[in-house]
Parts: sequence; C-alpha cells; structure tokens
Amino acid sequence: MSVNQQVALITGATGFVGAHLAKRLIDDGWEVHALIRDGSKIPNLLINEKLSLHSYDGRTETLVQCMSLVKPNVVFHLASLFLSQHETKDIEPLIQSNLLFGSQLLEAMRANNISNLINTGTSWQHYSNESYNPVCLYAATKQAFEAIIEYYIQACNFKVITLKLFDTYGPNDHRPKLIAMLNNAEKNNQPLDMSTGEQLIDLVHIDDVVDAYLMAAHRLLEKQIFCHERFAISSGNPIPLKQLVQLYIKATGKNIQVNWGARPYRFREVMNTWSEGVPINDWQIFVSLEDGFKALDQ
Repeated sequence: MSVNQQVALITGATGFVGAHLAKRLIDDGWEVHALIRDGSKIPNLLINEKLSLHSYDGRTETLVQCMSLVKPNVVFHLASLFLSQHETKDIEPLIQSNLLFGSQLLEAMRANNISNLINTGTSWQHYSNESYNPVCLYAATKQAFEAIIEYYIQACNFKVITLKLFDTYGPNDHRPKLIAMLNNAEKNNQPLDMSTGEQLIDLVHIDDVVDAYLMAAHRLLEKQIFCHERFAISSGNPIPLKQLVQLYIKATGKNIQVNWGARPYRFREVMNTWSEGVPINDWQIFVSLEDGFKALDQ
C-alpha cells in the first residue's frame, strides 16, 4: 500500500452492485479487499482485477482477524439476502445473512478500532411513503440492522452512512429482474405475462449508484459526519412499469410481447415509491434511462 492509498473492505462484492463498486474503487486507486463466503463465484467483471479475497466461514473470530489484517479506512457493507416475499424456510437464512453477519462485521470493526461504515439499505423500508413501514421481511431486517448499528454509534463512536437503494440496472447484471425477464422473453420468442403495469419504478444506472458510494466514502474520510446519516439513491423521476417497458423496447429495438394484466399484483406491491429521502451531497443522475438502455444492447 502506498502512503496515501485508501483501503476498502467490501462485503457483497460478488453481487451486482458490489462488483461494480469494487472495480470502480480499484480503478480509482484504492486497495480493495473483499470478504466472501467459501465457494462464492467471482464475477467476470472482477476476474482480472487487483482484488484481495478473504474467506468468511461464519465465525466472528475470522472477521476480527480479517479486519486486523486489512485495516480498512472504510468498510462497505453490501452483502444481504434479498427476498421480495419469504416462506417459513427463509427465516434462518434471512437472519443469518442480514442480521448475524452484519453484527459480526460491526463487532470485528469495534475490536480493531475501525469506525467508518457505509451500510446499504432499501427504499422498501418505507412502504406507502412512511417513515418506517417494511414492504417485506427483507426490508424489516434492513431496519433491524440499522437499530443494531445504533448501539455501535452510541457506544463506540462509529461513523455510518446508510445508502437506501431503489431499483438498479446496468451491464453485467445477471439477476432475475425486469431487464433479464424482458431479454429472455425476446430470446425465447415467448410473451411475458405481467401486471397491468401501473406501479411506479425508480430505476438508477449502476454507474450513478457507484458514484453515490464514492461520495459517501469521501464524506467519511473527510470527517464530515459524526453519527448516522441516511441518503436515498433515487432517480427522482419514477415512471409506471408499463411506460418503462415501452421505453426499453423503443431504445433497444427489441421485439418483446408483453401480456399486460395477465398477472395479479403481488402482496404489498409497491405502487408509489418512497419520495421523502434526501440525496447525498451534490449527487445527481448522469445516465438517462434511454442512454442506459441503449448501452445495454451494445
């Protein structure tokens, strides 16, 4: 490590947002370490990058040792288990991934006098635009983890920024979400059954999302924060799903047949996105939906 080089420890680097963040940090000259579970597949985006990998075996002591070795200036916590709806069998995995692992991470930071954390929340903590109303159990675990963070802020002087993400998209996205569903429908020449499409979608390109994480990191490093700040990573311009799909088809020229109204809305469907969050610093959207969609098809 050079004298002025910043050091990052990332959880969730094998996921879509985490992989893009890791690559951007490396490109920006950071020394980047990723904490991954045994057997995790490294995304193609990171295969040839200067990324140091550390294995997590479920033990708090392992995280304490890793934190002592890495000594990060900033910990980026993106790892989580996302489930839009849960079943009884999902309780243990949700708690283990979204609460236990995060608590172990916080304790490892405390044991090594490391206090700068960027946490990842979700707009789904704010169903019906309320200050707290979880859309699903996943969102409830995100809120619960923020409550655990509060102890470390009050007792151990942690400095924390939580970025609450909306929907994200971009290149190298293999998640089974809207864009992948549309592409699969065209590839297989099969119609896609969807709801009537009136729910608002707030979609943010990954490059803009990563910009927000970098802004948060610099805010911590420049000691502009003294407790817990929360910011919404929103486009500020949510549009109905039906309009979004039409925009995607027009931008990419794909021939996709959608059967609108063929599926019911799911339980606690988010019809209107959270609008009460504030953006971080001077962060703004640089990649328009049209440009982002066109770039996906190149």
